[in-house]
Amino acid sequence: MQELYPLAKNLKTLRLQYGYTQQYVANQIGITCQSYQAYEWGVTVPTLQNFIKLARLYDVSLDDLIEP
Repeated sequence: MQELYPLAKNLKTLRLQYGYTQQYVANQIGITCQSYQAYEWGVTVPTLQNFIKLARLYDVSLDDLIEP
């Protein structure tokens, strides 16, 4: 799961920069908090639809979410 590390790290960094909780982000994109935690832990990756929602929430490009 090494390849997921930049995504997981970027999601956590952005969330903390915005002062959001994991529960808030999960609610904004319509998933459970446990599902969102799995993104930040690098266990799973978001669906394309959720990638887009996350990019919009943080006002970043999809590339910004996945690049180291």
